[in-house]
Amino acid sequence: MTPRERDRLGGAAPASTAAIWRRLARMASPRLTRANLFVTALATLLGFAIATQVQANRTQPLETLREDELVRVLEDVTQNGQRLGAEVRELERTRDALRNSASDSTAALDTARERADALGILAGTVPAIGPGIQITITDPGHKVTSTLLLDAVQELRDAGAEAIQLGEVRVVASTALTDADGGVLAAGETVSAPYSLWAIGDSATLASAMEIPGGVVESVQRLGGTADVRPRETVRITALASRASMRHAAPASPSGSPTT
Repeated sequence: MTPRERDRLGGAAPASTAAIWRRLARMASPRLTRANLFVTALATLLGFAIATQVQANRTQPLETLREDELVRVLEDVTQNGQRLGAEVRELERTRDALRNSASDSTAALDTARERADALGILAGTVPAIGPGIQITITDPGHKVTSTLLLDAVQELRDAGAEAIQLGEVRVVASTALTDADGGVLAAGETVSAPYSLWAIGDSATLASAMEIPGGVVESVQRLGGTADVRPRETVRITALASRASMRHAAPASPSGSPTT
């Protein structure tokens, strides 16, 4: 072997060793391949699964709790249920109280209105309507006096008349009847014959009171006049009495007593 051939062989050996190391380095260096992408995706999914499992474990489902922890949870639920039940009952009591209060207020208001209407009718300060009678008294001889008309009014009251009107005058407890020229003076107004009386009440009872022996009808007939009594299904009394102003009397408390 010649020296040149030995030099050629001796130089080739180092070159081959360097090439081998370069090839190994390339093989060890990371390369973005389809396999690497697949492995990365699997690692990501695995991390997500692990995080989800950790989060699920944090919620502590009932099947993973100890007996004492379950007892505490049950006690909390029971206490919350009792508290909510108490709140519901309290709200129901409040609702019932409001309903009863509204009902009581309405009933009291209705009672007050009925009482005010009744007092207004008795005092003659409000119009009245209802069944009753109409009496027409003629007096051709001008012999019918205020006393006879007052007797008629009193008989009607005794028979249960709730409202009375004479001519255009509302007759109440304080109405005075006196004789006057050309008729009768009622509450300061002159009423002339024929006299018209309207009364609200039970028509049969009122009519019977006028026609009793020795009563109003017979008394008028003895004086030469007539007294026509007619029951009516509806009598309208529209005349109003003036409101009396009290000069000395004032309402007293229910517990008050007169002093002497």
